Amino acid sequence: MQPDTVVKNAFVYNTFTQTFEKKHVYIAEGKFYHISLDELECENVIDATGKYMIPGLIDIHMHIESSMTIPTEFSKAVLRHGTTTVVADPHEICNVKGIEGIESYMSQDTVLDIFYGIPSSVPSTNRDLETTGGCILPQNVSRLVNNPKVLCLGEVMNFNDLTKDGDSLTRNIISVCQHYDRAMLIEGHCPKISGLDLSKYLYYGVDADHTMQSPESIYEKITNGMFMEIQRKSLSKENVDVLVSHRFYEYFALVTDDVSADHLALGHLNENVRLAHQLGMPMEQAIYCATYTPARRMHLIDRGTIAPGKLADFILLDNVEEFVISAVYKKGVSVTQLHETSASFPESFYHTICCPMAEEEDFDIVCDTDRPYVVCNVIEIDPHAYFTKRVRMEVPVADGKLQWEKTDLALLTVFERYTGKKSVAYALVKNTLKRGAVGSSWTHDHHNVMVMGRNKKDMKLVQNAIVENQGGYAVADGEIKAFASLQVGGIVSDKPLEQLAESLCNVRNELTAVGYDHDNSVMSFATLSLPVSPEIKVTDKGIVDTYSQKIIPLWEK
Repeated sequence: MQPDTVVKNAFVYNTFTQTFEKKHVYIAEGKFYHISLDELECENVIDATGKYMIPGLIDIHMHIESSMTIPTEFSKAVLRHGTTTVVADPHEICNVKGIEGIESYMSQDTVLDIFYGIPSSVPSTNRDLETTGGCILPQNVSRLVNNPKVLCLGEVMNFNDLTKDGDSLTRNIISVCQHYDRAMLIEGHCPKISGLDLSKYLYYGVDADHTMQSPESIYEKITNGMFMEIQRKSLSKENVDVLVSHRFYEYFALVTDDVSADHLALGHLNENVRLAHQLGMPMEQAIYCATYTPARRMHLIDRGTIAPGKLADFILLDNVEEFVISAVYKKGVSVTQLHETSASFPESFYHTICCPMAEEEDFDIVCDTDRPYVVCNVIEIDPHAYFTKRVRMEVPVADGKLQWEKTDLALLTVFERYTGKKSVAYALVKNTLKRGAVGSSWTHDHHNVMVMGRNKKDMKLVQNAIVENQGGYAVADGEIKAFASLQVGGIVSDKPLEQLAESLCNVRNELTAVGYDHDNSVMSFATLSLPVSPEIKVTDKGIVDTYSQKIIPLWEK
């Protein structure tokens, strides 16, 4: 075997010593061949003098649909930021189109290596709490485990179903994975889970978590044997201090989870590596936890390090301390020389929004009481997190209707989109819009059409725009101010990512203009419908207490 390419004079990252060494790196047929200062004949020479060479970044917990795009567009976007392998959980497209949605994503041919986790919780709770277009059952899992692109069971979110007495759908799904001829990893979703409840998660085989962490949760979970997947919202000085001071580098990986289309222009996993370093993590260890530990967690033994026999996925950095990328290579070839194939989806994927157009009276709430007010269960938004609180507030009643427009609260509605029936659920929200309305069919995880506003006219405008365009994210203030079209399943766009990013950026700016105050307003709104995220959310079935997994009334009767 003769090498065909050499990267000369680079400061090469050695994963096993977590140091940089000046070497030549020889590549043969897309794999690393020899790393030394030996001089071997090569046809292709890459002069890396003064540059730092590290393995390609590996993101093992993320959702392509969170970027509102399709695999081919996502691949083009993240490769230039140094991400060369991802493990995607496609539970968003599965909630809309079931197993057909998963297989449509898996069938797309991309330069980026995309592996998959089988969605474990579709719907995220159950049919009594939310309506979805698809579901995952044990027989679906049995069909998918044989796909070579499948590496794990995606995040287990339904704690109540996992731990309840008697038969459990979640445990039956896990059992299929555990008794497959290669026992599969089980990923978790464990927000604010500790003590005995954490032990129950681990007992049933769920041994990883990616949700928002605190110093205490990181220490408890790692010391109980849970692998941590640290995303951006968990990258705080206090959390990094715990990881560094205890040298927990073997037990966590940096991940992205969700990166919106407009943010992909700025970066992907590379931004998390840079931020971890800025917060006090040595760069050598930050690189280790974005390359080697994620590869090892997912049993991807052919990548994650620059060593003979491993895939020649690598990054050249101009400045290692600031993580400034000079070039990215996939299997020894510059990604600028590689091209994505065209993507295609069945025609049915473009016709999934089936709910009727709303009228203004759909935003009236009939309240049969003689009292001048009722005490309502209100969703209070945290401007710095996706968690919410349940608060009780008096809301006036007149002429048999709730006078929500005369308060400082916004009305939140969810229109069931799959059956064609007009079915609407209502909630009230605190700490949100000052005026206008916002709506989306990209609403985690059931993706029904959700609209929130301060007046009925703007709410009707938003709902009608989403239904008419078969999916999107809209903001109105007297008229439609911004609209991001999401035609595929009502949750992603097949248009160029740059075009989607521009329209989504407009949505974000208009959300700010109408008073939505949040660190990430686009995701904050979309997760108001996620019934596995603490502590009170809304679905097409009504307001959900996410701890008890029960529907609670809009007002106390």
